[in-house]
Amino acid sequence: MSNFDLIVIGGGPGGYVAAIRAAQLGMKTALVEREHLGGICLNWGCIPTKALLRSAEVYHLIQHADAFGLSVKDVSIDFSKIIKRSRGVAAQLSAGIAHLMKKNKITVFNGHGKLAGNGKVTVETTDKKTETLNAKHIILATGARARALEGKEPDGKLIWSYKEAMTPDTLPKSLLVVGSGAIGIEFASFYRTLGVDVTVVEVMDRILPVEDAEISAFAQKQFEKQGMKIITSAKLGDFKKTANNVTVPLEANGKKQELTVDRVIMAVGIVGNVENLGLESTKIKVDRTHVTVNEWSETGEKGVYAIGDLAGPPWLAHKASHEATICVEKIAGVKDVHPLKTGLIPGCTYCMPQVASVGLTEAAAKEKGHQIKVGRFPFIGNGKAIALGEPEGMVKTVFDAKTGELLGAHMIGAEVTELIQGYGIAKTLETTEAELMHTVFPHPTLSEMMHESVLDAYGRALHF
Repeated sequence: MSNFDLIVIGGGPGGYVAAIRAAQLGMKTALVEREHLGGICLNWGCIPTKALLRSAEVYHLIQHADAFGLSVKDVSIDFSKIIKRSRGVAAQLSAGIAHLMKKNKITVFNGHGKLAGNGKVTVETTDKKTETLNAKHIILATGARARALEGKEPDGKLIWSYKEAMTPDTLPKSLLVVGSGAIGIEFASFYRTLGVDVTVVEVMDRILPVEDAEISAFAQKQFEKQGMKIITSAKLGDFKKTANNVTVPLEANGKKQELTVDRVIMAVGIVGNVENLGLESTKIKVDRTHVTVNEWSETGEKGVYAIGDLAGPPWLAHKASHEATICVEKIAGVKDVHPLKTGLIPGCTYCMPQVASVGLTEAAAKEKGHQIKVGRFPFIGNGKAIALGEPEGMVKTVFDAKTGELLGAHMIGAEVTELIQGYGIAKTLETTEAELMHTVFPHPTLSEMMHESVLDAYGRALHF
């Protein structure tokens, strides 16, 4: 039972997908997971946060029921039920992963796995027993955890990481979110929609700094319109904690101030889980807490691979899953396996309004030397958006002026996280503007704006 073709350490969206694909290809596979099948994403990240945000979205819609010709009275928030629903969604999906493991005849070891020499993995099980597993191939998929700043570490009460932010006992009256990437902005959006006084501070000169600058600026205006306070180019001083609140000194744009809030959420990036994996006695290289790999996820140690957040950016579950499939298929000798191109990976932020993008920003395209054509189309020009009561948003496309290649697409507004896959497919197929123009988009849909944005890049927009 201890001999396998492949051992996967870590059962998140990278690890469990690697195990399933290996089993499909006829490999005898073991999966080692120390806590929850599904990993951080399913249990404490992507999925439960979307459940929370859905509750906030429904609450937002109820508050504006009158605009839809509906009368709703005595609306109140039962915060404990919101949290309970979120945890229930995560539990349901984690159980689903366990079912998939059984269905694919994957042997699951509950415990902490680490490398123990050539082709060996030791597992300290949850009942404190130790097992030694053997395999020619080992995939490390141990993920990452929230980065902690010195002197500002989460304490579980006043200063929260994502975990505490998802399961608080009560709804705070005021909140400071440190960091305006996807995680920080999603929590800020959730709590602000439920009526919390939210301030976001960002060390960079704009929020959502990986997004196109035009989209970031649009997002900030929308958030501020909702009552969110945003401070960019900020430097934080030492936190001063009392029994029930935190005072945070900060400096931004030459001005100093102090903010006193009930709670603080730290969302300042992640660090890879490289500790206690047995890497010290191997040729595996670690760069800033992340394992160095080549385009096939191979490490410096023969037969050992690393995928997902452990192996570097972008820090996305769908990147980990796709990387897992590529890695396993390369191991199995599947023909026509292609390395992952990070420029084809969409990014999504599930705030209100939603943000989604794929490929190069306008600035990045210029920096790479492209002569570009840029198209834009506003939600206010789309019939479906107006009918939904969601007229605030924009679709932006960036093309190479010489070849017509779609270099990037950037969207903000209702349901853009569902729409972005269209541009993702277009980029994968190396579609040009001509092919997108000749594509028939259904009416009335939000997706028509994707077509109009392409037309606009070439001076042919029809409805704006």
